[in-house]
Amino acid sequence: MTGNIRPLEDGIERDLQGLNYGSYLHLDELLHAQQPVSDHHDEMLFIVVHHVTELWMKLIIHEIRSAISLLAQDELGPALKRLARVKHIQRQMIEQWAVLATLTPSEYAQFRDVLGKSSGFQSAQYRTLEFLLGNKNRAMIAVFAHEPQTAAQLDRDLHAPSLYDEFLLYLARRGYPIPAELLERDFAEPHTRNEELVGILTAVYADPEHQWDVYETCEELVDIEDTFQTWRFRHLKTVERIIGYKRGTGGSSGVAFLSRALSLTFFPELYAVRTEIGAPAKEHA
Repeated sequence: MTGNIRPLEDGIERDLQGLNYGSYLHLDELLHAQQPVSDHHDEMLFIVVHHVTELWMKLIIHEIRSAISLLAQDELGPALKRLARVKHIQRQMIEQWAVLATLTPSEYAQFRDVLGKSSGFQSAQYRTLEFLLGNKNRAMIAVFAHEPQTAAQLDRDLHAPSLYDEFLLYLARRGYPIPAELLERDFAEPHTRNEELVGILTAVYADPEHQWDVYETCEELVDIEDTFQTWRFRHLKTVERIIGYKRGTGGSSGVAFLSRALSLTFFPELYAVRTEIGAPAKEHA
């Protein structure tokens, strides 16, 4: 009888020289990256949550870059698979706020001062993600002037087509009458709502059976924006719960600054379609 002991099976590897679980994942480096500056117990929570968030963002960026490339090659099916994965990653990121929210105001106050001017606003990966989704902002490049390689990559992403831009280019190649000003524009500028495009996408939603792949892609994009906005909202509420209406460590107005981000949209026409579908016919003058 072995009780609660589970004996090792004969085939299990016991000599872990060479490539193994730890060395493959570089766990020495990964698990030594959490270096609290204070001796407060809860600073480890704060660091781990932010590290995990950055890792998830790294994977989202990897998937969205691939989706953009696939769309450029007219490979819509595999691109949709990438976007489906992105949604599941986003949901993991949303749930992480519940973990950070266990940090009370009095606990955070005991080590907040050691953070200096560190702020999530300074996350290069977050800025990359926003650029890839279409929230372009030239002014953000200067924030990373202290990291020339990062600033250069952000500049490349600023000037490259976003996920939405690439989708519209794909639609144009499929024969959809996408306005020329959307196809030939300066991609470093944020996309703004185009009424002609609203009409084109409304027609897709009015007849999904005959253009299901485009219809499905539109809904995948809406899912991604909706989930991204949910993440932003949970961020705001977590900050409000922990520091109230204090200024952020990076100098922002805190909750007010985060609240303004909720008004930003990546795919305005896809939301405008919701108003148009099923609306009474417009009266002619």
